[in-house]
Amino acid sequence: MKSLKSGLPSIARVKQRAKQLKKREKVSQSEAYKRLSEEYGFYSWTEFRDALLKAENTNPNLPPPSVNFASDEDVDMTDEDYETLERERSSDLSKDEKALVIENRRELAKLGIEFSVFEPTMTGLRKSILDATQAVSTHFDLEGFHLYDSQGQGPEHKVKKRAFLLSDDKMIKSTVSLYRPVTKSGDPRMWFSKLSQLCEAGDQIAIVVFQDTLYLINLSKVRLAASLSSSTSNITKLLQALSKAELSVAEELLEKLRALAIKPLPALRSGSTGVGYTIETMLGITANSSKEPDYKGVEIKSGRGNKTRTTLFAQVPNWDLSPCKKSAEILNKYGYEREDDFKLYCTVSTQKENSQGLSFIYDESKDELQEWYNKTDLVAVWSGKLLRQRLKSKHSETFWVHAESQLIEGVEHFQLKTVTHTRAPILSQLLPLTQAGVITMDHLIKRNNKGRVTEKGPLFKIDKRNLDLLFPKPDVYNL
Repeated sequence: MKSLKSGLPSIARVKQRAKQLKKREKVSQSEAYKRLSEEYGFYSWTEFRDALLKAENTNPNLPPPSVNFASDEDVDMTDEDYETLERERSSDLSKDEKALVIENRRELAKLGIEFSVFEPTMTGLRKSILDATQAVSTHFDLEGFHLYDSQGQGPEHKVKKRAFLLSDDKMIKSTVSLYRPVTKSGDPRMWFSKLSQLCEAGDQIAIVVFQDTLYLINLSKVRLAASLSSSTSNITKLLQALSKAELSVAEELLEKLRALAIKPLPALRSGSTGVGYTIETMLGITANSSKEPDYKGVEIKSGRGNKTRTTLFAQVPNWDLSPCKKSAEILNKYGYEREDDFKLYCTVSTQKENSQGLSFIYDESKDELQEWYNKTDLVAVWSGKLLRQRLKSKHSETFWVHAESQLIEGVEHFQLKTVTHTRAPILSQLLPLTQAGVITMDHLIKRNNKGRVTEKGPLFKIDKRNLDLLFPKPDVYNL
């Protein structure tokens, strides 16, 4: 039996092996899958398949390191520096390091801690310069630590603040320099003194803000789950100080849902919205188009099954920033005929173009999520600030209700099973997760044969299995 710590193969590879095993051993397909499941330490193919799906859906791509500073005129680059620049990381991290970094990011999200991640480069460590990427500058803004947009350019406007380089057994005092050079548009930069004592080029470094001080944790070298088990760890002391519990009306809502779960509820509406509409109606919540949370500040998200994509929020683009000025224009340019309607029903991601040629690009310099057609024609633009505001207003507290569908005398009924209770999303992670393809968007635009255009989206979605990358550790209740 293989150790799970050795990593899981891709689903495609498992299917290939199952096919080979079936042919070689002359066994059934189900028996082949069963044997492979046991080989990797799982009791059934269902359990193994779920683990494989989760591994593939929770393995976001890490962006290449930022070395924008190297092209600025104020940075004196030697031939040796340029040779170093050519050796910077251009491919993804190794499988084991990437798994550790993602595991550590989940631990920070579980605790409800805002953080950002940067990668020190070989060139940056040589020149003592780091680009303050959009993820970092947004994090500083959200925490009220530093606002690059209002900072003047040049050395006379440089700001220095306290910082610490943390490991389990060390806390090295550092200073962070925050500045914008005179060259170009003054792209934000930063530097931490003694940084080389914490990391080396290619490591993934988390920044945490606490009491107007920055704390750096090397996610490539520490395992936070182990650190948190030690009361003497410097990392534990910091993270425990940051993690705070919040009061809510959760108990009241939970009791009402438990009352509804006593017996199956007859569906009051068919289709994908049937579960949510039925539950909200039984709770006395009137259906409306409000963007506010459903129940006394708590958003309720419901669905059949517990392994599907779920909607985070709906948000139209910033039309004033977008070439297309309304949904009807997007439909006219990129829609298709389907039966009696003209539609644009599709999922948009940063990872690849969909069948309509649409994909996302996150422009870090502008903090904009941009939708493009064939990577050549700009379609629509969402500002990062707008998307973070929507996430914050929609999901300060959320109940994710899992219901199972069953037919009783020919009528669909919903049996409420569990509730996953999340609080305070990690706003600084919204755009990085979108950039990694973890969060996607669905267009749901349609024009009927009478010429009326309706837009049910755009819906920004996430697989439920990835909620722990965006929300603190949830509470799960059986109903």
